[in-house]
Amino acid sequence: MPRAALLSIHARIAGTGPAAWEHRSLIQLWGPRFSAYVVAAKDLPLFSLGRLPEDARGLARAHHTASRLHTFLDGRKMPFGQAGHGMGVPHNSLRYAAPTGRVLLRWEGARQPVVWTQPAPNMAPRDARLELARRYLHVFGPTTAASFAEWAGISPAAALAAFEALHPALTPVRTPIGDAWILADDEPAFRAPPGPAAPARLLPSGDAYYLLWGADRELLVPNAKRRAALWTSRVWPGALLVHGEIVGVWRRTAGEIAIEAWRRLSSSEREAAEAEAMSLPLPGLEGPVVVHFRSPA
Repeated sequence: MPRAALLSIHARIAGTGPAAWEHRSLIQLWGPRFSAYVVAAKDLPLFSLGRLPEDARGLARAHHTASRLHTFLDGRKMPFGQAGHGMGVPHNSLRYAAPTGRVLLRWEGARQPVVWTQPAPNMAPRDARLELARRYLHVFGPTTAASFAEWAGISPAAALAAFEALHPALTPVRTPIGDAWILADDEPAFRAPPGPAAPARLLPSGDAYYLLWGADRELLVPNAKRRAALWTSRVWPGALLVHGEIVGVWRRTAGEIAIEAWRRLSSSEREAAEAEAMSLPLPGLEGPVVVHFRSPA
């Protein structure tokens, strides 16, 4: 989500400021699973057309909704609740237009997203889906077509077709949870010794590093009790990453950050986590960040 995207950028790019998520190179849209995403503007076709339904009914609904919204807005920007009311439809139904690539939004988290329309991207949906699958393999691999379908919110058949089309560029691998695939170009990186990891990072809720489903989560967090603490049934907490390993969770209320470690942290690890918390580019704070640690029992 937009504000979470800011912290995701901060975790990866030095010098990230509070307004980085609004940079002109970025856009917001309803992406996979109709969640609000911040993505590179040039990647709009991948996160929209790459998810277009292939069945006639779903495809017609997407294009019809986009066309109705475009006609109603007539060049205006409007909260999507207001737009849905004016069109006489449930406002959440407007999300069905997102895969056409014609609907953009701005959402700050506190209020409803403001939506507007634009011309459709100039890219074939099949090409967009294949590139989206390739990106998914690069970021989340080892993985499977079934996992790609779950993440992207597309049919299992469409996901399998994308993996089959990419087959010449894939390498089969075996993991503790079963057979999977990686990009052949990524094999050298998998075989290479790991590079230095950051002392500590606070990844926000929904960060791509742990945006996994089902059995895939076991590869990242083998302990079932800890998986339940990270991937809760409601809003996920953030993940505490220390030297490249998830070792706890964290939550924030205004300027107070509560860190719950799954193991005892050394003094240097605690200092690194606290320094990371203090460096978060949180907009609108009226006072300093305060960090509370909860040690494991």
